[in-house]
Amino acid sequence: MLVPIIILALVVIFLISRIKIVPQASAYVIERFGAYINTWGVGLHFLIPFVDRIARKVSIKEQVADFKPQPVITKDNVTIQIDTVVFFQITDPKLYAYGVESPMRAIENLTATTLRNIIGDMELDQTLTSRDTINSKMREILDVATDAWGIKINRVELKNIIPPREIQVAMEKQMKAERERREAILRAEGEKRAAILVAEGQKESVILQAEADKQSAILAAEAQKESQIRRAEGEAEAILKVQEATAEGLRKIKAAEPDRAVLMLKSFEALEHVSEGNATKIIIPSEIQALGGLAASLKELIKED
Repeated sequence: MLVPIIILALVVIFLISRIKIVPQASAYVIERFGAYINTWGVGLHFLIPFVDRIARKVSIKEQVADFKPQPVITKDNVTIQIDTVVFFQITDPKLYAYGVESPMRAIENLTATTLRNIIGDMELDQTLTSRDTINSKMREILDVATDAWGIKINRVELKNIIPPREIQVAMEKQMKAERERREAILRAEGEKRAAILVAEGQKESVILQAEADKQSAILAAEAQKESQIRRAEGEAEAILKVQEATAEGLRKIKAAEPDRAVLMLKSFEALEHVSEGNATKIIIPSEIQALGGLAASLKELIKED
């Protein structure tokens, strides 16, 4: 009685073990009697005992293959080491399982040969500056070649480009010379700019000084003009005062109605003041001359008496 139970339990366990669960982002390739029968996707599946088997478990997530550096000869006969990184994804598990033996090894060899073909048509300088071009060409070529293997190449990146040591030394010297040249150019431009600024400052200073001198001359001329105007106004006012005083004196004399003798006396007093000046010629009115002659005659008569 115990043996059948044990056998039944073993059968149940065996059947349970034939139940397979395919996880997310995975696919199982199933064979029946050695021939491909189906590809299982995510979910619960039952594997018929002794008939079906799982030929390959495939991950359909994007994968990364980092290949070791490959020696490549450029067009100008320089041997460089290049290592590549390939990003790929399995799109058809059946083709991946049956398309090629050792798919990763096939991708590595295909990558190396494609890289040699592309770099062989390029010189070293062009190789160092054309990473994007090389990546695009390699991706296109690899994607077409791996289509039959159920693999899609998403991206190809050149991880490192390592030239020979002597080339690296020459490149470092060239870069150093280029940096020194740029530094010299920047220094020269800075000195030129400084000289321009100094010259502009001196020019501005000269302009400001000339403007200041001009303003100073204008102010001095205006001050002199104002001084002359005030002096002339003062002299004119003094002359006006003298004329007003003279007019007032004449008015008072006229009001007093002086006789002819007084007027003649005033005339002589005026002549006395005139004679004290620097004039070398004095014109005496005829009336004063007649009076002068009369005065001389009177003086002679007084002496005779």
